[in-house]
Amino acid sequence: MNTVQPSTPPPQSEIGPADARSIGKDAYTYGFPMVDGYRIMHAYFVDRGNPEFKAPWNQLRNIPRVYTSDDTTVQTPNSDTPYSMLGLDLRAEPIVLTVPKIEQERYFSIQLIDLYTHNFAYIGSRTTGNDGGSFLVAGPGWNGETPAGVAAVFRSETELALAVYRTQLFNPEDLENVKTVQSGYITQPLSTFLGQPTPPDSPLVDFPKPLTPAEEESSLAVFDLLGFLLQFCPIHPSEAELRERFARIGIAAGRSVGFDKLDPGVREGFERGIQDAWHDFAALRKQMDAGEIGSGQLFGTREYLQNNYLYRMAAAKLGIYGNSQAEAMYPLYGTDAEGRPLDGASRYTLRFAPGELPPVNAFWSVTMYNMPRSLLVANPLGRYLINSRMLPLLARDPDGGLTLMIQHDSPGEDRNANWLPAPVGPFMIAMRLYWPKDEALAGQWTAPPLQRTERRPPH
Repeated sequence: MNTVQPSTPPPQSEIGPADARSIGKDAYTYGFPMVDGYRIMHAYFVDRGNPEFKAPWNQLRNIPRVYTSDDTTVQTPNSDTPYSMLGLDLRAEPIVLTVPKIEQERYFSIQLIDLYTHNFAYIGSRTTGNDGGSFLVAGPGWNGETPAGVAAVFRSETELALAVYRTQLFNPEDLENVKTVQSGYITQPLSTFLGQPTPPDSPLVDFPKPLTPAEEESSLAVFDLLGFLLQFCPIHPSEAELRERFARIGIAAGRSVGFDKLDPGVREGFERGIQDAWHDFAALRKQMDAGEIGSGQLFGTREYLQNNYLYRMAAAKLGIYGNSQAEAMYPLYGTDAEGRPLDGASRYTLRFAPGELPPVNAFWSVTMYNMPRSLLVANPLGRYLINSRMLPLLARDPDGGLTLMIQHDSPGEDRNANWLPAPVGPFMIAMRLYWPKDEALAGQWTAPPLQRTERRPPH
């Protein structure tokens, strides 16, 4: 049974407050996205009593609706594409994902994510096409050849992983068609796919209770949960020295640090390390708000991120399980054009000049989120976004451009079509470009600024 065993605390002569703070900061930055991802995977695939439980490991759950303000486990969810969710336990054998043939105009993707939150591969319209096929996902311990009938093999660095399916919904009347597509998604262990004997089951895992989002931001229990997760993560060659450094302060695969046995000064060092990590995050967020770093730089493979653990931490905090840039781009609006934080006490406009709508091969959307939780916003219209499928319903500017009105109260019945409702308080807006065209990827097209037009009159 995979459990966390108490570590023998490092001798006081070997670790002091400075080491605890410095190494603790790096370990927290490294581990935060893993611990936050575990919170989600535990809710979806382990805790059957959780209202957001999807299915046991290796069993696909289709969700034939888009996310709403009632969905509160994952921050910054999209509300464009009905999801299907699959938690992958790859310890015993690989899993084969089979997809049906899908009409060419319907975008779909299967995002494969490891415990580190790397997007290690994609199946879908952009990468493998819409003609269907079977694809094998293997864990780090499998070294077999590509089986007959399998189009491609994708290898996860970690023994536990996640597959996030997105199937485009054209309009509310299209939902039955999406359900038909989802019913064609098949998940099988490799032995079942090949009609061979099933290998022995892997040991049962005693999954510990996850932390809440608030606890994750300050609790020293993050380090113990990191130790639990590392036992499913064979050491990558590029991280051998880093993992040795973590072990110096008691953070190792399958071990707990034993904070109750540490000197108070050392314990305080760990706490200060967490604070230092959030200080670095705040500095990075300022760079993002200033346009110096794009959200697309935060998501991707290990090779793309080049072990930038602060980027990985920021990606988890701002929108965990976001797509890699080639699959989807996410221009984020945390401030207006003058650098002021967004708030429902003001009114804003987002204008696309003629010919300057987001360039995509699939579709684009603009979605509202409350802050600081980054969740969809309940509103009288039941509208969480405006997307490209709604263009025929939107009013155009006299010159052919498009202006979206972003505010808490209605701009008037005659202009509600272009209204994206905001909460009373702070908010953020995420633009999404699914399967962006080259001009977006190359920076030849950039998202327009968000203009504050006036303060909302007090009620």
